[in-house]
Amino acid sequence: MARRTKEEAELTRLAIMRSALDIFCEKGYSKTTFDEIAKRINLTKGAVYWHFRNKPDIITTLMKEAFYRANEIISQKVPEITSLDDLKAYFLYDAELIKDNSEYRKFLFFIIFQMEWSETLFNKIGGSVKEIRDFPIKKIKEALTNAQKSGEISPDINLDQMAVTVFSLWTGMLNYSISNNAVAGFPELFGKSFDCLIRGLKDERS
Repeated sequence: MARRTKEEAELTRLAIMRSALDIFCEKGYSKTTFDEIAKRINLTKGAVYWHFRNKPDIITTLMKEAFYRANEIISQKVPEITSLDDLKAYFLYDAELIKDNSEYRKFLFFIIFQMEWSETLFNKIGGSVKEIRDFPIKKIKEALTNAQKSGEISPDINLDQMAVTVFSLWTGMLNYSISNNAVAGFPELFGKSFDCLIRGLKDERS
């Protein structure tokens, strides 16, 4: 009985998150109320408050769930990111997931283009999602560091700057592809651009 109750609670939590994301996308974050989130799935407002303290709590959970779900799927294909090939493969699998998964794409569109970020809100949830924000740059730098140690890329490259450059390539193409409804070609576009960038790093040695 306890297991069933726990499973039902988890299903309710997921339903609340889906309802919240739907209404956030339709009305905007600031105009969405807990009453509306609850009514969409035939719950009371109190039921929503039982799972989430406030809207920043919902946003934080949406971000964590999307990241960990995607990372779990991709990690089955790329268990570790220790080389430039691993790094490219990780991003390509993520691009494929974005292309094929409409819910993931909907969440990204909302977070990137619709979410009403303010300094107060960003500061409120920043610490909770720090691991998510730091993950791409950290993994990019690790792969670049290993490539530099092995002589694959030039020894005089500033790895901090290059990590930001690679991440900016990813985010720029992601934003373009989602905003222009061009996700079908996103994996190939990123793959070719990534290869061009890495070739440039290798050419700097000569």
